[in-house]
Amino acid sequence: MSDLQALLLGIIQGLTEYLPVSSSGHLEIGKMLLGIDPEAGGLQFDVMVHIATVMATLVVLMKEITWILKGLFKFEWNDETKYTLNIIISMIPVGIVGLCFKDSIEALYANEHVRTMVVGVCLLITAALLTLTHFYKANEKEHISPQHSFLIGIAQALAVLPGLSRSGSTIATGLLLGNKKEMLAQFSFLMVIPPILGEALLDFKHYVSPSAEYLAEASASTPTSALIVGFLAAFISGCFACKWMISIVKKCKLIYFGIYCAIAGTLVLIFG
Repeated sequence: MSDLQALLLGIIQGLTEYLPVSSSGHLEIGKMLLGIDPEAGGLQFDVMVHIATVMATLVVLMKEITWILKGLFKFEWNDETKYTLNIIISMIPVGIVGLCFKDSIEALYANEHVRTMVVGVCLLITAALLTLTHFYKANEKEHISPQHSFLIGIAQALAVLPGLSRSGSTIATGLLLGNKKEMLAQFSFLMVIPPILGEALLDFKHYVSPSAEYLAEASASTPTSALIVGFLAAFISGCFACKWMISIVKKCKLIYFGIYCAIAGTLVLIFG
C-alpha cells in the first residue's frame, strides 16, 4: 500500500465512520477501486484508522465525555450514571456478536465476489432505513431508555456487515423509536468507542501471539509511513465529519444519504 493509497483510504474511513453511508463498505469499495488486495496488510491498517476515528470522537465530544466522567466520580445515581449505564447496555449485542460470531461472519464474505454482493445489498438496506426516517415521525421522548439503548445496540451489532452503516443504523433506529435527534448523534458516536477499542485489543493479540494466518499477512504488511498517513487522514477527516454529522442529525436531513446509499449500492451490484 502506497502513502497516497493510505491517504485516500484514511479520508474515506474518517468521513464514512460518522456519515451514515458505511465505513466498512466504502473501505472495501476504495480498496477495490485502488486495486489493493483486501488481505494484504489489511488488519494493521484497519486497526490504525479505526483507532484514529475513536480519537476524533474523543476530541469532538470531549465536553460530553468530561461531563460523564465528572458525574461518575460523584459515585451517586445521577444523569451521568444513567447515561453510562445506557452505553454499557448498548454494548451487549455487539459484544456477543464480536466474541461469538465475528469469525463466522468474516468467513461468510471471505470470497471477494460474495463480499462485494454483501456490500451492495447492505448499502441498499442502509438506504431503506435512512429513507424510512424521513417519512416516519414518532413522538419524541425526553431521554434514551435502557430498552431503547439495547435495541440501538442490536442495530450496531448488525452493522458488522460491510455496507450496513453503523451510524446510519443506530441513528435511524433511535429516530424510529422516537428518541430526540439532538441526543442521538452524540450517543451513537460515544457508544462505538468501547467496541472499537475492544476490537483493537482483540486484534492486538495477533501481535503478541501471531497465528500462521497472521504471519502470512504480516509478510505483506503495510509500510509504517502508510500507517501514519492513514491514521492522520482518518483523524482529521473524522473530526470534520463528526461535527458535520451532529449538525445534520439535528436538522434530520438523512434522506440525501439514503439516496446516495441507494445509488452506491446499485452501482456495486451492477459493476461489482
